[in-house]
Amino acid sequence: MDVKRIALFASGSGSNAQKIIDYFADNKLVEVNCLLSNKPDAFALERARKAGVDTLLFNREQFYHSTFVSDWLQERKIDLIVLAGFLWLVPENIVREFEILNIHPALLPQYGGKNMYGMNVHKAVLDNHEKISGITIHYVNEKYDDGAIIFQATCPVSYDDSPESLAEKIHALEHQYYPKIIEEIILKNH
Repeated sequence: MDVKRIALFASGSGSNAQKIIDYFADNKLVEVNCLLSNKPDAFALERARKAGVDTLLFNREQFYHSTFVSDWLQERKIDLIVLAGFLWLVPENIVREFEILNIHPALLPQYGGKNMYGMNVHKAVLDNHEKISGITIHYVNEKYDDGAIIFQATCPVSYDDSPESLAEKIHALEHQYYPKIIEEIILKNH
């Protein structure tokens, strides 16, 4: 059986990327083949390099107006793209060519869409006095946070939560569930 290859996309510090890299480090069936980023200073790139994972940096022109990124992924025979804190909308050519997963720090369809990421989401949840929040793992299509939902997990929102404390709860859920769901999807579908 061929090893299944994951490509991670990250724009930020890469804590989810790190958990995914660590989770698959000794896996004989699945490997994190590469990490791609649109930000030269993304700490996720450093995390990947330290783990021996190949990296690729690309710009807006290469992503949206050429086949640079999709060609690179095709050459590497990528089975699944995993967005791990990647903030750009994925272009249609890549959505058509690859199966793509994303994780969102709220219970979609609520609190999704353009500019709904990170602390923006947690502030909105708190401003609306929600009693629960959570994570949504979903397929990626041509719109922000619009693809079919695969999995959700919840956590309570306390009256004294701040955006930062809620973010900690959400990160714990992300780190607990995202690698496991990725493994289930890639082994089932590829």
